[in-house]
Amino acid sequence: MTGQRDRWAELTGGQVGEEYARRFARLAASGHDVHGEATFCTALLKPGARVLDAGCGTGRIAIRLAELGHHCTGVDVDASMLAVARREAPGQDWLLGDLARLDTLGLDADFDLVLAAGNVIPLLAPGTGVTVVGQLAAVLRPGGLLVTGMGLDAAHLPLEEAPVTLAEFDEWCARAGLTLRQRYATWSGDPYSDGGGYAVSVHTRPAV
Repeated sequence: MTGQRDRWAELTGGQVGEEYARRFARLAASGHDVHGEATFCTALLKPGARVLDAGCGTGRIAIRLAELGHHCTGVDVDASMLAVARREAPGQDWLLGDLARLDTLGLDADFDLVLAAGNVIPLLAPGTGVTVVGQLAAVLRPGGLLVTGMGLDAAHLPLEEAPVTLAEFDEWCARAGLTLRQRYATWSGDPYSDGGGYAVSVHTRPAV
């Protein structure tokens, strides 16, 4: 661990896995599409790709990506969330770990795509963003993609204000050797306009 609690832990106490799962189950039962992130990522991937779901939570996205034929590993620091993921998909790889110390988990640097959805980046422990992005970039194969979704204002975050701007995030990515390929306003691919409250970003690790 980094020695400092991430913002997610401060908000939830690390005990909301079951509640979080029930929330998405209700959304699915009411007809909402809860697989937008997985659909978005699949459009970027070849069949049978290797995906790391960083901050995987209850495994909703990683489980769907596996159903679509990809090989997925989930990592999260919240044991209550991982307990749900392990129950729902016991055959998948679920790792308990801090994204700022991803290098301690023994992962190979050959992932086709690393996903950090669900406001993972804004909810990191303060001061760890550049380290986490560097860790995520390090497990990508050459040509691999880092896909992130994050709120940029209070309306899209469980916080009073956004702790990171897009400019800061892009700088962290640049320092990790990543370049911006695409940016959208939603997981459905709507165009992003400057000043928007939510951004889905696709950064790439240059091919050798």
